[in-house]
Amino acid sequence: QVQLVESGGGLVQPGGSLRLSCAASGSIRRINSMGWFRQVPGKQRELVALTTTSGSTNYADSVKGRFTISRDYAKNTVHLQMNSLKPEDTAVYYCRLLTDQPYWGKGTLVTVSP
Repeated sequence: QVQLVESGGGLVQPGGSLRLSCAASGSIRRINSMGWFRQVPGKQRELVALTTTSGSTNYADSVKGRFTISRDYAKNTVHLQMNSLKPEDTAVYYCRLLTDQPYWGKGTLVTVSP
């Protein structure tokens, strides 16, 4: 079984920064990608940022230039540095690990508010 534990969420003012982390443990086989998704009530979960083992990264247009995803291969962790946060970034952020199937964390709440 694979476990994902997210940390780093919280309350921040507009323009501020947060760093999310996700640590994967358990019976992890070949990792295809690790990434972050977010969801607000009433909306579908959406991709925020993704990094693949082949070295590519993808970002949602809404976060390009503000968010940076990074991965520590040795520790099976992935981080999301979020700068210049906006109120519309408020959401529950979920970590996803993709091997031959997707694994999800429980989510961490990010609230951007004055």
